[in-house]
Amino acid sequence: MDFAFDARTEEMRAKLLAFMDEYVYPAEPVAEEQRAALASPWDTPAVVEELKAEARRQGLWNLFLPDTEYGAGLTNLQYAPLAEITGRSPHLAPTATNCAAPDTGNMEVLAQFGDEAQKKQWLEPLLAGEIRSAFAMTEPEVASSDATNITTLIERDGDEYVITGRKWYISGAMNPDCRIFIVMGKTDPDGVDIRRQQSMVLVPRDTPGVTVRRAMRVFGYEDHSHGGHAEVVFDRVRVPVTNLIGEEGGGFAIAQARLGPGRIHHCMRLIGMAERAIELMCRRAVSRTAFGKPLAQQGVVQNWIADARVTVEQLRLLVLKTAWLMDTVGNRGAHTEIQAIKIATPRAVVDILDRAIQLHGAGGVSQDFPLAEVYAAARTLMLADGPDEVHQRSLARRELKKYL
Repeated sequence: MDFAFDARTEEMRAKLLAFMDEYVYPAEPVAEEQRAALASPWDTPAVVEELKAEARRQGLWNLFLPDTEYGAGLTNLQYAPLAEITGRSPHLAPTATNCAAPDTGNMEVLAQFGDEAQKKQWLEPLLAGEIRSAFAMTEPEVASSDATNITTLIERDGDEYVITGRKWYISGAMNPDCRIFIVMGKTDPDGVDIRRQQSMVLVPRDTPGVTVRRAMRVFGYEDHSHGGHAEVVFDRVRVPVTNLIGEEGGGFAIAQARLGPGRIHHCMRLIGMAERAIELMCRRAVSRTAFGKPLAQQGVVQNWIADARVTVEQLRLLVLKTAWLMDTVGNRGAHTEIQAIKIATPRAVVDILDRAIQLHGAGGVSQDFPLAEVYAAARTLMLADGPDEVHQRSLARRELKKYL
């Protein structure tokens, strides 16, 4: 397995690193100032649109899509180091390059399973960064870690589907630019095969019966830059049957296809978050003195930094191996590794961020450093795209199967 960056990856890395230094990092405090002055906290600061325009001008756009018809045509192995770079500014860089969740997963679903009309109406404006989207799957009344528990009903009535259900933590739904929901529900709730009961349908936000009820906080943060996380009610919402994605009963399979790349994208960005945390730790350690000597000379601080470096190098190799396998043998062939990085990466990065917060003292939990908010995001990823325990269960079963 040769993980050396090829010529195109090196070129894209150089461009993206320069874009981050020249545009993204300086925009971080500007975005916060502009957001504070907005009429609604969910509106997009002007500087974000400026970043998007510049990224598109430089060709740093839709980097996550391997299909050249829709995206940059990069393999997973080529995209991995780029996603890591954007992870260093997780609340700006992914959006600036049109590589932010949940839009990435939704664009992948539409590109892979949508028909031509659906692509024209929804995929094209998403690819252009003109609108945002949301993926409505998680529900408050059931354990949504088991997708077969979903209770939202999608009932056929002539040429329409009638959708009834309540969803929450629907990422991006608070953003006024969010124009379309991909809703997962049951079209055949009594079906024998529990993995063929679910379907996915496209529901425009302005459809009668759709109510974005409230914003859901994450560790106290409203996560404005991510478009928020909302509770959404679908009260006998009617959409044409042509809004079905794929086929009836195909929702579970589509969800699995959607989440595979999404998991690795999150892990790539998490490594970038950890790298920035290490940088902040080192800068803090050499600039502060306690008990008669710089923090950088304190043994416990040196241990934290050394352990963080070792951990990041290990994680990066595992993520690159997973990306390589996805490119060479497909998502199914990389199933074990995808689960392994989903288990290992958030857990390890949370630990690194925890050490970085500790090293910054009161500053670490304040708004003056990005650590607290990034910590909340990283900790949430131990739940998102399936909680760690679900992946541990599945991975263990695959491992034990060899001996049964």
